[in-house]
Amino acid sequence: MVRPGREQLSGKIEVDEIILGGRTRGKGGWHDRKTLVAVAAEVRGHGTGRIRLQRVLKPSRDSLQPFVQSTIASGSQIITDGAWGYDGLGKLGYHHNPTVLGGKGDAASAVVLPRVHRIASLLKRWLLGIHQGRVDREHLAYYLDEFTFRFNRRSSPQRGMLFYRLLQQAVEIPPTPYKTLTRPK
Repeated sequence: MVRPGREQLSGKIEVDEIILGGRTRGKGGWHDRKTLVAVAAEVRGHGTGRIRLQRVLKPSRDSLQPFVQSTIASGSQIITDGAWGYDGLGKLGYHHNPTVLGGKGDAASAVVLPRVHRIASLLKRWLLGIHQGRVDREHLAYYLDEFTFRFNRRSSPQRGMLFYRLLQQAVEIPPTPYKTLTRPK
């Protein structure tokens, strides 16, 4: 569902990471049974423009900066929560606006990055509602691509064009063997 050569996000962008996965007794944060997903959302007035989602291995520079570079155009203004994984974005050609929360919790983070948190909430509800929460980690990237496709076209005036775009992409992209689908991205 990813169009080859799609444009990068631009303008003012909120970026954060979220944790997907079920609860594990006695453990907090993210670990083996949970998956970290980077989220980028364009700021469009009071609303949200296009989004990008990608599974990342760790909340570190080595994981987060390549996500930012591959999804956001250079020169864009990036708003983050001040996590150290985003340090150095200014040197990569971005206008980085971190807001250090200092342990104020999820409520404060939602105020600073409301679009990212709304996307996270919608994604989690979609996975629980449509897929009953049964999404295997090795297939997660494809579910994220589907959610992104649907979200970015949510206000399309011509709903029939969605099917046309999918068909067009199916013709342009070479076939994907099952072994490729089951291999983690």
